Amino acid sequence: MRMLAGAAVMVLVLGLVNVYIGWHLSILLQAWLPGMNGAVYWTVFLVISFSYMIGRIPLPQALRPVGRLFKVIGSYYLACMEFAVIMLPLADLLYGVLALTGANLSAYVTEAGSTVLALLAVFLIWGSRNAWSTVVRTHQLKVEKSIGTSVPLTVAVASDLHLGNIVGNRHLRRMVREMNAMNPDIILLAGDVLDDSIEPFLRNGMEQQLKQLKARYGVYAVLGNHEYYGGSIAQYTEVMRSVGIQVLQDEVVETSGVYVVGRKDKTAEAMEAGGRLSVEALLEGLDRSKPILMMDHQPTGFDIAAQAGVDVLLSGHTHRGQIAPNHWITRRLFELDWGYLLKNKLHVIVSSGYGTWGPPIRLASRSELIKLELVLEGSMSYGEETVPSAAKPVLI
Repeated sequence: MRMLAGAAVMVLVLGLVNVYIGWHLSILLQAWLPGMNGAVYWTVFLVISFSYMIGRIPLPQALRPVGRLFKVIGSYYLACMEFAVIMLPLADLLYGVLALTGANLSAYVTEAGSTVLALLAVFLIWGSRNAWSTVVRTHQLKVEKSIGTSVPLTVAVASDLHLGNIVGNRHLRRMVREMNAMNPDIILLAGDVLDDSIEPFLRNGMEQQLKQLKARYGVYAVLGNHEYYGGSIAQYTEVMRSVGIQVLQDEVVETSGVYVVGRKDKTAEAMEAGGRLSVEALLEGLDRSKPILMMDHQPTGFDIAAQAGVDVLLSGHTHRGQIAPNHWITRRLFELDWGYLLKNKLHVIVSSGYGTWGPPIRLASRSELIKLELVLEGSMSYGEETVPSAAKPVLI
């Protein structure tokens, strides 16, 4: 009942927001197209505004391409909706101020409408560029443990791929190429590889692209909340295993003298009867004189990980809000919503992610991959003075 009530409230709020947006758009179109049929307009507008939800309705095989089209349209509309929710109140406020001053407002609708649409076009173009044009952020991390080698360990990290109908093979091939170019010792995928449904992942053979990832000591992944939402975890982990990628679910592997720890996503606490293991239970029996790298999709529990002896904690999930000003919200929700944090001796890195959820649009956020250079005791490739203990990335 609580879930149904929450869903009803969400639909009601979305309905009110979209009526507000639709009313403004209808006023502009009436100014441009006098005599426009209101019934036709509202039918088309409401279908578009709820098309993301429509696209998630299970359909017969023959109609699934239609559902995918609705989801793509709806994804872009979500970006337009967020933009409108910010810009339209400002336009209304300006209208009110001008009205109080006695200004001539006869042309306000067309002038303000044209301005808002022009800004929307800039927003979509720039946001698309940020979503599809990936940056590689490099962190040199000093870890006071040894694996007996004289060179740093290179770890390539990607989170939040959200592979599906929007983020597809083209973007995935670019990721594989970029990560392999790092010549990594280990590759880590820190959750939300899937965008809910496994169907487009399998239909487009995306596992065959992931199969091309090459690392000396293995490729490992963890679950994110979207793998849980999709409900195909067993099938997903088996498909990943078949292409040489081990999905760690409260599991630890030792490779090249390093422990790679993979936690179940925090969603498991609500969706699985047994929840997930605590960090201390997961690390029980490990030789903590060896480097410990841990993936936990949602960036929480930094103090606990630091006290348990984890050296590097890798997370994603937040997308750094994906579209500004959402990053103001994620900044308040999480101790670290993006970038680097040194917590005692624990290095925490939260990625803004490689793919996108919903619209392939980013503002004040970039598609990114992470390259870690772990400088361990005995590593001779870098002098003490050239290795910062905290490498803060710069937003481009």
